[in-house]
Amino acid sequence: MSFKPLEIVGRKLLPIVQGGMGVGISAHRLAGAVAHENAVGTIASIDLRHHHPDLLEQTHKCRDGALIDRVNLTALDREIKSAREASQGKGLIAVNVMKAVRDYANLVRQACESGADAIVMGAGLPIDLPDLTANFPKVGLIPILSDSRGVGIVLKKWLRKGRKPDAIVIEHPAHAGGHLGASTVEGLRDERFEFDRVLGEVQELYKELELGQDAPPLIVAGGIDSHEKVRHWLTNGASAVQLGTAFAVTLEGDAHPEFKRTLMEATPESMVEFTSVAGLPARAVATPWLTNYLRREADLQSKAKADPRRCTQRMDCLTQCGLRDGLGKIGQFCIDLKLAAAVRGETDKGLFFRGGGRLPFGQSMRSVSELIDYLMTGRMPMLAAEPSGAHALT
Repeated sequence: MSFKPLEIVGRKLLPIVQGGMGVGISAHRLAGAVAHENAVGTIASIDLRHHHPDLLEQTHKCRDGALIDRVNLTALDREIKSAREASQGKGLIAVNVMKAVRDYANLVRQACESGADAIVMGAGLPIDLPDLTANFPKVGLIPILSDSRGVGIVLKKWLRKGRKPDAIVIEHPAHAGGHLGASTVEGLRDERFEFDRVLGEVQELYKELELGQDAPPLIVAGGIDSHEKVRHWLTNGASAVQLGTAFAVTLEGDAHPEFKRTLMEATPESMVEFTSVAGLPARAVATPWLTNYLRREADLQSKAKADPRRCTQRMDCLTQCGLRDGLGKIGQFCIDLKLAAAVRGETDKGLFFRGGGRLPFGQSMRSVSELIDYLMTGRMPMLAAEPSGAHALT
């Protein structure tokens, strides 16, 4: 069965989007490989210096947040240009920027200046994204939202600015990994997030706003882990699907092999939902570090106090941080340190975000091209045969 292409920024693409995963899980190797298959590859913009030894050396034991920010802009520029080269002009290179990070405006501008095809923004309502990209009208703008109310707020405000989203990602908090679009852990499974409901309500909103054929395509994200689910949603209101974890564990994924192993060996029982330092619910693997942290969380929260010196990196990276700002009801750890440890594969120190679904190839590490072929056609590669370039966990 063939599917309609995803048409954005003047291109016809496979209706497959690779989600942005930071710190450093989706950098130029993964995004470039996905784009090379004529799909949407996404670079996560946060703290990309960890892929560049010279930039890490410049910021070793650094307590100058401004220098770290500048170095990360250099890293983002390098990653976009490398992804573009790897894609050989195919597909689309997007950059994911979290609204919740303090330096988001500079990251957006750098991504545009470095040649990104699109900016994807979540972790907060991206109301000002059209303003930040006003000098780059050809760059696609793609907000990440979880319910029709959020879509309505962003869409109406953007339309008053004379800008329409080029696409909208609808992310289901009950299934996605990382930071999630609900206000509390208890609210992750609220029925207002169900894809059927959101797709229907957004289509009604499009009619109300008389968008007609110009309505932004809708991309569903979270829990899409099989060809059958791809087929279901592409024939029931979605224009594309987005996956994160399945791409993170491919051969081209930018993370350490131990990171991939940890995600592939995770079971539903080893997943944990908790409130992160930014105040958002999150989903991750119950690694030794996370298990130990959650045992101590109540005690750490009771001792929370506003003190910038508690910020171990002095990065002031988030607009709101439980550790730095003394917010006792949310996380009490440095998220940048924990995500950086994860990209290095350090299970005893790292925070390993993961979606809640199964992996299409189980504990076999396959290529981006094989994953996309399976999602589009349902053809399962011969896992036992281990074709050239494939690896199984041992």
